[in-house]
Amino acid sequence: MIEKAIVYFPDKSIKQGYLSLFKEMVRDVVNSKWLTWQLFKRNFNALYRQSLLGITWALIIPLVTVGTLIYLNASGIFNVGVITIPYPLYAVAGIALWQLFSVGLALSANSLVGAGSMITQVNFPREPLVISAVIQGIVPSLIQIGVLFILFAYYQIAPPLTVLLVPLAVIPLLVLTLGLGFIFSLINTVLRDVGNMISIVVMFLVFLTPVVYAKPSSGLAAVVSKYNPLYYLVSVPRDLLLFGGTVEWQGYIYSTLLSVAVFFACWRAFHLAETRIAERI
Repeated sequence: MIEKAIVYFPDKSIKQGYLSLFKEMVRDVVNSKWLTWQLFKRNFNALYRQSLLGITWALIIPLVTVGTLIYLNASGIFNVGVITIPYPLYAVAGIALWQLFSVGLALSANSLVGAGSMITQVNFPREPLVISAVIQGIVPSLIQIGVLFILFAYYQIAPPLTVLLVPLAVIPLLVLTLGLGFIFSLINTVLRDVGNMISIVVMFLVFLTPVVYAKPSSGLAAVVSKYNPLYYLVSVPRDLLLFGGTVEWQGYIYSTLLSVAVFFACWRAFHLAETRIAERI
């Protein structure tokens, strides 16, 4: 009787080659669709279960933010620049798109640490934890887009037909968020300060990125915006949503290519390291 022996090698995935490794990465994600959905439902329900206002917070926070900005602009403390449409439309659209990035990144960065007990007890691909966290961040943005259409009706402005292209236009922003979520969730298992630092960095970035104000035409802020990929990934979907077109296609294409490169590099690093995540939790 011939017995077969299975030999396990450390870091075998590194020796597979890029093509085999990529196939394995895709297979893990595809085979984990059900798990991703269940994690999303669990985390979403847990987030609002013991909240008095529940998901209403997704409306309250941006409305309070927009109201504050309107007051500051009217009082001359904060200058939003030249905007050709009612400012609430511009601000709500910008905040809705920005939160795809900010909320998704914050939740995904803490996804592995938050599921520490499950990771140490059950062997499963870790990607669904990060992916479900990014999906969870989409929900508040969808609610705010609903508020935006109410504002369209209030101001008696017809949305342009290019709103149909917005779901495609936000894909690069989601790809960048997921890629950064992979790498920061990994780093957060080693350095727990990362989760707190991301909230501070994102708050700083929202002031560097023309999200709630028009792009400056001169000065240091104009230079920063020119080389800020987040500006293009937010402004192009917003322009399609509000104006029916955009002049930022070149920057958007370069930012998209950068997002794809960051995504695959971070995903590959995450996949290679996920077998050792349990040791760091």
